Amino acid sequence: MKVIVLGCGLVGGPMAMDLAKDKNLEISVADINSGVLAQISKRVPVQTIQTDLSETEKLGELVAGFDYVINAVPGFMGFKTLKALIEAKKNVVDIAFFPEDMFELHELAIENDVCVISDIGVAPGMSNLLVGYADHLLDKTEKAVIYVGGLPKVRTWPYEYKAVFSPVDVIEEYTRPARYIENGKEVIKPALSEPELLDFEGVGTLEAFNSDGLRSLATTIDAPNMIEKTLRFPGHIEIMRIFRETGFFNREEIEVNGAMVKPLDFTAKLLFPKWKLQEGEEDITIMKIIVEGIKGNKRLRHTYDLLDSYDPKTKVHSMARTTGYTATMALRMLMKGLYKRKGVSAPEFIGRQPECVAFMLKGLKERGVVYKESIEEIL
Repeated sequence: MKVIVLGCGLVGGPMAMDLAKDKNLEISVADINSGVLAQISKRVPVQTIQTDLSETEKLGELVAGFDYVINAVPGFMGFKTLKALIEAKKNVVDIAFFPEDMFELHELAIENDVCVISDIGVAPGMSNLLVGYADHLLDKTEKAVIYVGGLPKVRTWPYEYKAVFSPVDVIEEYTRPARYIENGKEVIKPALSEPELLDFEGVGTLEAFNSDGLRSLATTIDAPNMIEKTLRFPGHIEIMRIFRETGFFNREEIEVNGAMVKPLDFTAKLLFPKWKLQEGEEDITIMKIIVEGIKGNKRLRHTYDLLDSYDPKTKVHSMARTTGYTATMALRMLMKGLYKRKGVSAPEFIGRQPECVAFMLKGLKERGVVYKESIEEIL
């Protein structure tokens, strides 16, 4: 089997490294950055292809000789990339996390007889899958709450944050309005709104804020109350609100000394180097998923907890592990024929098949990413 990973960034590289361990797979990685391609080729036996992946008209030719594709390009180019891959009649595992509706491509995928699993990272991804699984087990789901965050292990002033995935996509979390479901209706609030403090064992107190993380769950799960909140160290929310309200994240050009400049481009130039995780710098991923509902004559609460850390042996950051290994296990699931649904699937659709959930959790556990499950009766 031949697999190509599109994107060799913080997550794309580790995915290629994980897949390269399978002797029955031939792995290629494509990226515009020759530096990251040179680094990965020194670590694992993969073929590297330097190319501009934003040139979607050339993607069909690029992926022609491959059996499966992993789409790991930045979110702003993810939808067009996925559309081109479907038109090339390729089965795709997608972690681009683009803002567009994935299901707009469902009929196109049906027409091209391909299987696409989109949003299959940690959150969205395993969060959706486990909500879907709990919903499948319950007779009626009443509530689903997701708390998730990727953080540096060591807090460093002034931001107390490092970008554990694409910084551009991080800023999207601070600017894109947050949708959630309350009493059966969609509610839209500004990102960073309704902060709350929570304690997590092994981490301490974190603050949570509204973010647009429900994505497909808002329409695929029939529950009157659903929300996702992003976790950060206390104090980070207020800093980002000041940046946003001042206009540092705006994309509209402004005039500065006779030159037209996008404030976001200026901010990125200053901010991103300070947010960059250095080699060997440790990060953590925290997630808590709570699903409540009715089973028979009982009200039950399903809880899934994740606390993952940077792996010093493989030198792979936690966000890359929890996101990337979810995608690589989903790819293996497709190759084994465990999941066969044609068209575009959200991760919660996988949750409806217990054998697929067991396969995913087992593969992640083997890679050190462990989800702890508990079920309790609500009195």
